[in-house]
Amino acid sequence: MQLPNHGANPQNVYHQLGLAMPEEVYDFSENVNAAGPPTFVEARWRTYYPLIQRYPDPDGEPFLTKVAAFHDVQKDSILLGNGASELFNVLARRYANKRVIVVHPTFSEYERTLGAAGAEIVPVIVEDVVRYTLPMERLKCEMANADALYICTPNNPTGVLPKKEELQQLIAHGTNVNCELVMDEAFIDWVDEAYSLIQHVTKNPHLIVVRSMTKMYAIPGLRLGYLVASSVVVAELKAMLAHWNLNAFALVIGAGCLDEYTYCQQAIAYATKQRKSLQNFLQENGCQVTNSVTNYVCFALPKNQQADAFFTYCLTKGVVLRHTKNFKGLDGEWFRIGIKDIAAMTYLHTCLQAWFK
Repeated sequence: MQLPNHGANPQNVYHQLGLAMPEEVYDFSENVNAAGPPTFVEARWRTYYPLIQRYPDPDGEPFLTKVAAFHDVQKDSILLGNGASELFNVLARRYANKRVIVVHPTFSEYERTLGAAGAEIVPVIVEDVVRYTLPMERLKCEMANADALYICTPNNPTGVLPKKEELQQLIAHGTNVNCELVMDEAFIDWVDEAYSLIQHVTKNPHLIVVRSMTKMYAIPGLRLGYLVASSVVVAELKAMLAHWNLNAFALVIGAGCLDEYTYCQQAIAYATKQRKSLQNFLQENGCQVTNSVTNYVCFALPKNQQADAFFTYCLTKGVVLRHTKNFKGLDGEWFRIGIKDIAAMTYLHTCLQAWFK
């Protein structure tokens, strides 16, 4: 079964499988905030129109200043990107023809971009995906002969948050063996900023933290992300990017999003309630479920049930799940479900209940 390597765009899944797409489809394969963008985006939309007539700020203002204040870091330690995807592309160029460790199962873009840049990729697979326990000794051993280590925290697609003390150990070890650490925190704002490693960048020049505005603020169409690293690393990466790589709408709206504390807290509370309810339901029906702390749930069916048949069944009912055929260590036996609005979650529950019965 050949399937797209990303969630969203459900029509591609139906096309690949040669299935008729139902009139009503619920796309659980993407995992952005079910609430949609903050209300100010639509309320102020007409005021943004004049921005289309002039070039965006070359330094990324007003978003750059807002990010610096939000994390209490210097502006020269921040690199803005056209989505986190652009940042992973430029990082891959940094590691061209170098040796890079990637902890799996994880986001497929790491290996795709690194491979395109000619990097030698060392895959290290986490055996316990339910708890996502990092193989610390193996990682430390590999780091001695590597240029970089990629870790997704919280992990995508399992949603599990690696222990912060273990990540700190790896950061310290990276300094000792001259191995950079790239930490992807695209989903950390679904947990708490206290778990972020950004504050460790100042004292650890080998640390690079990547963030996305897509997931929490539901603005994937605007393409906006950033990374925090030493000013030296940021300057080197920035030299590889095109001028005006960010549009003016993204810069203004992104700046406004970082003021939306109440919006974020409401989103976290809703996702947590729905996630726990879904996790309990799946476990009651014999599924293995990961310890996700994010706005998505990752699970495997009971041993006697066929994953491909289940995936196709859901599609015929208009329920699009995220397959895991391109995630090393999950190999299509697991599925990821993004938390959606009440109507979608109710429909999902009915669909799953019918399957399990």
